[in-house]
Amino acid sequence: MATKFAKELRIKSGGKVHLSKYDAEETLGWHKGHKMEASLEKAVQRIDNLQYRLSAERNRALLVVLQGLDTAGKDGTIRHVMSGINPQGCNVTPFKVPTAEEAAHDFLWRIHKAVPAHGEIGIFNRSQYEDVLVVRVHKLVPKEVWSKRYDQINEFESMLAANGIRILKFFLHISKEEQKKRLLQRIDDPDRRWKISEADFHERKFWSDYTVAYEHALAKCNTDAAPWFIIPANKKWFRNLAVSHIIAETLEDMNPKFPAPTVDVSKLKFS
Repeated sequence: MATKFAKELRIKSGGKVHLSKYDAEETLGWHKGHKMEASLEKAVQRIDNLQYRLSAERNRALLVVLQGLDTAGKDGTIRHVMSGINPQGCNVTPFKVPTAEEAAHDFLWRIHKAVPAHGEIGIFNRSQYEDVLVVRVHKLVPKEVWSKRYDQINEFESMLAANGIRILKFFLHISKEEQKKRLLQRIDDPDRRWKISEADFHERKFWSDYTVAYEHALAKCNTDAAPWFIIPANKKWFRNLAVSHIIAETLEDMNPKFPAPTVDVSKLKFS
């Protein structure tokens, strides 16, 4: 199947975003099975090969941003999609509640510190967008403060892109019913209970508020330099397939090159 995931799942520029119009069950015609598994394996292998070239080139980097409501699958996406690459060339940064030091700086300070160096793939588990999502929903700062952050984020991402950082932003889209199902699975599964927190259940009360906050963030911060993709994530296998293909397609578009040898290999001799 020759579906171009990036083309199908990227948000169109301009206009508003209404998440109710996006089906979290969508699979673009794909079905779970051997064909899907083979395609996922191939995409993961492509990522591994291209990451090796990116690491050798050391002129550019790739930043992958993962956002989504609780249980959307940020950890699972990282575990499955990045399973084949060399960990020396990949850094994962989870952004939790700011520490005292982080809170004493501007909201982008801790984000900029974690941006991948040239030659690396960086993955953000949550990101700068928490400061227009949870901060907005829970009124942690006044509207006049968080409302200015969309432009500040766009300027920040534009600056990164101008300095060789390719940016991909994925919103893992699940339904409220699917989230409830996954929370119940965590309760029933002893191996998953450690992931349960009271906050997961408390935050469900703000589902509608988070939906509006995400719709505004997706619309206001969807640029050519840092595009948003809405990934239907009710089906974990499709989530992994789509994200892996978009990352692989992006790295292929970047087309990293091996640098020329620093020595004349024809003159090298064994002693």
